[in-house]
Amino acid sequence: MRVLLDGCVPKRLGRELPNHEVRTAPELGWGDLDDGPLLDAMAGKFDALVTVDKNLPHQQQLGSRPFGVVVLRAKTNRLVDLLALVPWLRATLKRLRPGQVTIIGA
Repeated sequence: MRVLLDGCVPKRLGRELPNHEVRTAPELGWGDLDDGPLLDAMAGKFDALVTVDKNLPHQQQLGSRPFGVVVLRAKTNRLVDLLALVPWLRATLKRLRPGQVTIIGA
């Protein structure tokens, strides 16, 4: 699966997804894009977006997007806090479908 890590997600989280092709928005030059343009840019290039932006599902129409979205909810967006969610993230990516939004964590 082709996974894009949003700019607010530590790029080192990608190391925890070895069975996926993981890129980050900043490494693609998309780090400064607002949500709508970022979602448009990734369409057709990625199967999933991983973000910590809790407001994204409320601010964007995601149901018709050709990729799924995973929102990680942890104490902070630091890697140490997000690592606890990795087992659920891996399981979610296995079954994530286009247009689906899944929230992991508290």
